[in-house]
Amino acid sequence: MATMKDVARLAGVSTSTVSHVVNSTRFVSDEIRERILKAVAELNYSPSALARSLKINQTRTLGMMVTTSNNPFFAEVVAGVERICYQRGYTLVLCNTEGDPERLRHNLEVLLQKRIDGLLLMCTEGRSASAEVFGRHPAVPTVVMDWGPLNSQADRIQDNSALGGYLATRHLIEQGHRRIGLISGPIDKLPAQSRQEGYRRALTEAGLPYRQDYVVTGDFEFAGGISGMQQLLALPEPPTAVFAGNDVSAVGVYQALYRAGLRVPQDISVIGYDDIELARYLTPPLTTIHQPQEELCRQAVDILLDRIQGADDAPRLISLEPTLIRRESVSHLE
Repeated sequence: MATMKDVARLAGVSTSTVSHVVNSTRFVSDEIRERILKAVAELNYSPSALARSLKINQTRTLGMMVTTSNNPFFAEVVAGVERICYQRGYTLVLCNTEGDPERLRHNLEVLLQKRIDGLLLMCTEGRSASAEVFGRHPAVPTVVMDWGPLNSQADRIQDNSALGGYLATRHLIEQGHRRIGLISGPIDKLPAQSRQEGYRRALTEAGLPYRQDYVVTGDFEFAGGISGMQQLLALPEPPTAVFAGNDVSAVGVYQALYRAGLRVPQDISVIGYDDIELARYLTPPLTTIHQPQEELCRQAVDILLDRIQGADDAPRLISLEPTLIRRESVSHLE
C-alpha cells in the first residue's frame, strides 16, 4: 500500500507538501499540486483516516446506542440521524442493546474505545451500568434522545410527552367520548409516564373520572396493543375510544378489534402517538400525535457537534412540541 512518502518521492517534493495538498491546509502552486495529484493517482494512494484522526484528535465519527424494537419509530429516527451526520461530514456507528444492560455496557466500552467523537443515546436499560462506563470516559460528549440514562452531564432532547398525551385525550373528549381507555407503555419509561400524566390531566379538566380499569400497562410493541385492547374489551362497559401509547400499539389495537369483529372508528375510536409513516397507510388512516422527528435528529446531532467543538455551557434540556394529526380513526359522538 502506497504511503505519503512514496507520493512525495514520485512527485519530487517533501512529505509536508504532499500533506498540505491532500489535507488542503496550505497554498501550493498549481504546477506542484498537479504533480502531486498525478502521483496520488498513479500510486492509488489513500490517506490514512486513523493517522489523520490521531493528528487532529478527532475521528469525525459519532456513536449511537438504540434499543432494538419492532417499532418503526426507532428506524426512522436512526435514518434521520444518519442523514444529518452525512450532511455534517460525520460517520455514524450504530449499536443495538437488545434490551440487555450487559450488552449496553459492552457496546458503550467498544464505542468509547474506538475513540468516537461523541455519543447519542436512545435507550433506557442499564442506567447503573452506563454510569459506571461513563465514569471511566467522562470527557466524551453525550446527548440523550428522550429514551436514555438520566446522566446529569448529558444534554437531553425530549418530546413533550405530557402535552402529547393531553392533546390526544382532549381530542377524544372534544369528539364526544366520555369512556376513554389508555394502553400505556412500560411505566419505567419516562415517555409512558408523561403521556399518562397528560391523559389524566385532560380527563380532570373535562370533569371526567380517572378509571383505573381503563388504564392498561403495555410495552410499546404490537403484541402489547393486542393484549391491552383485549383486556379493555373484556370489561363489562368497554371504552368507546382508546388512546394507544404509541402508533405500534395502535396497530395492535386495530388487530384486536378486527379479531373481535369490531370496526374503527364506527365501534371504537383509536388515537396513537409518534406519527410513524405506517400510520397514514392503515385502514382507516390513524389519527395520532406527531413527534417532530426531523427536528429531534437535527437538534441532537448539532448539539453534540457543539460539545465536540468545545461548548462548555451547562447541560441543556430541549423539549420538542408535539402536534395533533387528524385522520379518520376517531368518530364524533353526538
